[in-house]
Order: sequence, then C-alpha cells, then structure tokens
Amino acid sequence: MSLNSENYQPVILAVDDSVENLQILATLLKDDYKIKIAKSGAKALELARQHPVPDLILLDIIMPEMDGFEVCEVLKADPQTQKIPVIFLTALNEVADETKGLKKGGADFIAKPINPDIVKARINIHLALQAERKKSESLLKVLLPDHVISDLIRKGSHKPEIHDNVSILFCDFIGFTGITSQLAPEFLIAELTDIYGRFDEICEARGATRIKTIGDAYMAATGLSNNNYNHAEQLVNTGLDFLTYLRNRNIDAKQQWTCRIGVHSGSVISGIIGKTRFVYDIIGVDVNIAARVESAGKGMAVTVTEATKSLLGDGYEFQSIGITQLKGIDEQELYVVEKKA
Repeated sequence: MSLNSENYQPVILAVDDSVENLQILATLLKDDYKIKIAKSGAKALELARQHPVPDLILLDIIMPEMDGFEVCEVLKADPQTQKIPVIFLTALNEVADETKGLKKGGADFIAKPINPDIVKARINIHLALQAERKKSESLLKVLLPDHVISDLIRKGSHKPEIHDNVSILFCDFIGFTGITSQLAPEFLIAELTDIYGRFDEICEARGATRIKTIGDAYMAATGLSNNNYNHAEQLVNTGLDFLTYLRNRNIDAKQQWTCRIGVHSGSVISGIIGKTRFVYDIIGVDVNIAARVESAGKGMAVTVTEATKSLLGDGYEFQSIGITQLKGIDEQELYVVEKKA
C-alpha cells in the first residue's frame, strides 16, 4: 500500500541513544504511525533497509560511535534509503550545525526538548512532500523509462540515445472519428481515460514504455532501457493483452471499441523534446514503419513485420496477410500473430 493511500499508516524510524527520548516519541506518535526504534546509528541503518522501509526518519545528532550526521551520510549514499526524509533531533542550536545537517542531506531540524505540536506538524509536512514526490515519480514511470527518470533527477537532462534493438507498437481504434461524433465529450474522455489507463498498467506489467497518445493512437516501445533481446516478445504480448482486455470490456461496456495493432522491430533515436513542456519521444524510419503496419493491419489483431516475426520464439503462430505496400515505404510481408494454444 502506498503513502498516497487513505488507509496507509506511515512508518517512522526514531533514532536516539536515550531510551527516555524514544519512549516519549513512541508515545507521541504511536496512534498515527507505525514506529520503528533504534538506539544506535548502526541499528538505524539496519532497520532503514528492512521492510517496511520507513517513510521518514527522526534522527538524533549526538550519539556514541556514529553520530546522526554520519548516519545521514550513509543513508543518502544508499539508493535504497537515499530518498527517505531525515529530520534531525538536536539540542544544538548553532547555524553551523544546521548547515552541516542540510549538506549531509537532512530535510529539517527539531530542537530538544521536543514540542509535541511542532514534531507532529513537521512530520506531517514532510510526509505530505514525500507523498507528492512519490506521486510525481509514479506518473513519470508511466511516461519515461527508469534510466531517463534517473538522468533527469540526477542531472536535470537526458542525452539522446540510439537504440539498435527495440520494438515499436501502434494501436488505434477503428471508426474512431465516426464514433466520437455521436458521443458526449465527457463520456468520450472518460472512455479513453479508462482504456488508456488499463493499457498503461499492461505496459508496466510487460516491461513496455508508453511513449505517447495522440487522440485515439497509442504508442509504446520495448528495449529502450538496455539491450533487451526479448523486446519483440514483450511488445507482442503487450498488444495481445490489449486485445484480451478490450474483448472482455466489450462484453458489458456501453460503447464497443475495436482496434488495430501493429508491431515492428528495428532501431530508433530517443530523447527529450522540448524545454518547459518536454516530452520523451522516439524517431526514425522504423517508427514510421510500425505506424504503417498498424494502418495496414487487421482489426482486433496484432500485425507484425518479418523483422518482428524473426525475433519471436516457437510459442507463436503466424498467418500471412500477404505482401503489402506501406505508404511511403517499400513493400513488406505482414503477419497476424497469436500465441499457440
């Protein structure tokens, strides 16, 4: 259950070498949070990496063996714990100490002796900020590959890349223009939101990246994050899952939707386009071929090129739909693909 869920109870790790201080914190917070406690820096690091991972850490500065600054430094160096907000608990009241704590990655300071109202207010603020950060990252994961998100967070930019082993999928709805002219705008947007939302979930489950939607066109790809030699299988399975979902949805849905899906494999250039309203996109001849394959494909079927067919294993059946002249591109033999029973 995520930090954004209404029923989720956040986990707080309280770290202090004073048993009395830990008891005060536990009593103060136990009704609203799940509490982990640690009496040393070493134990704090151990608990911070154990499930459930804390959503926030209250960290005493003055402790034997390893002080709070050192603990924070280790936490921020570990990818597993570096995003957990750390609030220092301190009797110190020097600007230099606060500056040092912020440089080590601390999010805030609470002075001892603690004021219950201040503690709760600061915790609520940073948990809310953490929830918004996670919500933003979840949205980015739908739109961008993980390595691109990492580049944007760490460096603020992402260099264009050439990918030689990718598959590209296009999907659009048959008769969309005619159907939309008969639907109320609110109903249409709700339908597309529902369908594309499920498509996004399928892409995530299959390891595919949604590139973009343009009206009724949905574009996705695999193989963008690394040399993934199963990219064709992943994306064909994604397309077949789209069809299964739509068939099941059409059984009871008020509006029936049918689609065409085309998949082609090859190479692309990927990158961030734009500055203030940027979008992650892929371009290249093979992208154009995938779009043409979708246009020439069969309804409620996944149509693939020879390039994609050659990358799929023995678990698939193919039916040739003949040599097809793709607009602006050479002739290609296209195939409808299904999984073997």
